[in-house]
Amino acid sequence: MTGQPLVVAIDGTSGVGKSTVARRLALVLDVPYLETGAMYRALGLKVDQMGVDPANRETVEALASDLDLVLRRNPDGTVEVLLDGRRLGEEARQPRISEITSSISTYPGVRRVMVAHQRSFAESAGAVVEGRDIGTKVFPDTPHKFFLQAPLATRVRRRLQQLEESGRSNLSADELMREVSERDERDSTRAESPLTVNSSYRIVDTGSRSIEEVVQVILEEIRQLLPSG
Repeated sequence: MTGQPLVVAIDGTSGVGKSTVARRLALVLDVPYLETGAMYRALGLKVDQMGVDPANRETVEALASDLDLVLRRNPDGTVEVLLDGRRLGEEARQPRISEITSSISTYPGVRRVMVAHQRSFAESAGAVVEGRDIGTKVFPDTPHKFFLQAPLATRVRRRLQQLEESGRSNLSADELMREVSERDERDSTRAESPLTVNSSYRIVDTGSRSIEEVVQVILEEIRQLLPSG
């Protein structure tokens, strides 16, 4: 690849298939896949481990600034998040950590630190980057922006299946729907880098398409904008 590194922004709410789509796109495009949510989860896990009150913004932001966080590209193109020199594991996806992460990710100081990591990595290696504000705040100048959406019921069903497959199905469908709805509300109304979509995005419905179909739709859009030759 010549010229500027290829950066593709994949945004959307939870349960729309961002991670799966982004991972497959990165593989086809031969660029790293960066899941920004894992970076925030690493901080959420650290907050929990240190016994820090997630509501204490000043302390959380200070912890973020000193966080031993490293992004490491694997041979398969995925990017591992290392916290304190160790690979981030499934413990970072526990419901408790998810709640902490959703809360602390609204803090401006936290987002500044994470965005700096994301830009430094992607601007040198290129990446398919997925999150909630990638195309609006992290890489607003990339022409490759996609916002994935799906009905709430579909997203909840997918999330429940994901939890069951990982042996962590401790929530009922109703409880999970309430949790997802509350997170949507927090992400959309937070003061710093809220989840939003504008006319610079191509909106892609994942509720009525297979993962393969979604990937093909996005690939076609990207290839139309890439220089020939």
